[in-house]
Amino acid sequence: MASLADPLDLPSGVRLPNRIAKAALSEALGDVDNSPDERLVTLYRRWAQGGYGLLITGNIMVDRAHLGEPGNVAITDDRALPQLTEWAKAAHDGGAVIFAQLNHPGRQSNLLALGHTPVAPSSVPLAMPGATTPRALTTAEIEEIIERFATAAAVCEEAGFDGVELHAAHGYLITQFLSPLTNLRDDEWGGDPDRRMRFLIEVVRRVRGRVSPGFAVAVKLNSADFQRGGFTEDDSRAVVATLAAEAVDLIEVSGGNYEAPAMGGSEASSTREREAYFLDYARSVRREAGGIPIAVTGGFRSRTAMEDALAAGECDLVGIARPTVTATDAAASILEGRTATLTTHEVQAGMRRVLGRLTDLKALDGFLNISWNTDQLHRLARGLEPDLSRGPLVTALAMVRRNGRVSFAPKRGLK
Repeated sequence: MASLADPLDLPSGVRLPNRIAKAALSEALGDVDNSPDERLVTLYRRWAQGGYGLLITGNIMVDRAHLGEPGNVAITDDRALPQLTEWAKAAHDGGAVIFAQLNHPGRQSNLLALGHTPVAPSSVPLAMPGATTPRALTTAEIEEIIERFATAAAVCEEAGFDGVELHAAHGYLITQFLSPLTNLRDDEWGGDPDRRMRFLIEVVRRVRGRVSPGFAVAVKLNSADFQRGGFTEDDSRAVVATLAAEAVDLIEVSGGNYEAPAMGGSEASSTREREAYFLDYARSVRREAGGIPIAVTGGFRSRTAMEDALAAGECDLVGIARPTVTATDAAASILEGRTATLTTHEVQAGMRRVLGRLTDLKALDGFLNISWNTDQLHRLARGLEPDLSRGPLVTALAMVRRNGRVSFAPKRGLK
């Protein structure tokens, strides 16, 4: 029976010193060339001293021309190898293992970036105001993106990261290939569940072929996208069963996308009471996963719930995200018994009657909370403490300012 303080040995040989992970939070702290700088080193040095067995970075994009948001770090070659090395070293100096989360946004490119045409498996627009209809990828472009993931992973290994996590959740490009709502292709990349999962499997294989056997390769996967006619739990279980035959070290379970942001919370009373939003799914998929460890992120707040999930064998690793923004030492606090329950800060949009007629308030609140936490990460990266008094209006203005920068000039070295 595992406990939070127990180490976890991954198939590649990477050992996590305990069972609490700092899950990915998109930092948006890249410089003008989308490379990491001292701010990320400062932030991760602080998290590394927080007692986590694993630190997973936020979105690192594999193409500078396609960012989820301004400020994303992008890796297309080794131009930022010294900065990436310092980033990984900051984690190791604190005793933590660090994985770089690799991603391509597909149609979920920055919605406020005017003049940019996103790409996707098919020309299916995001069902959100202002979203641009994406251009369907050609077969050659699909192959190029697969190679971009492999290149980024190889650079991360050279920089000293312990592994990578491939982001196949939350509606980003890999998820778009998996879902029958966004993948309408009838070629080798779509048309049935096996062909829809081919993109993910090819990315896993190409990455594994470019890194050493001792370098970890993890996958973050949706349990479902919670949209009618979309990617279901049965679909997800089939993907897990296929991944079990690949050289994968960890599967992190999540769910939802921009249109149905289940990763931000669940309305079901059963999941609120149990805390972890996707734990029922994780338990149901253990057999398909074989010997691959399962991580569950989303909703864990109390030590009791975390320990119970591990003791019952429902997961092997507990991921926490938002609590680490206001309590950077959340893992140590739980492990040392200083805190029984972690807290998060929630903000809501004002003028709810008016806005409710114009937009989905739950989605809007989700974006506001993401932005609020991003604001706090930026404070931490400057060596400051979180500002718990920050309200929804200031948060919304910061969100628009941060994501609304528009540039029609080509970036230096754009690849």
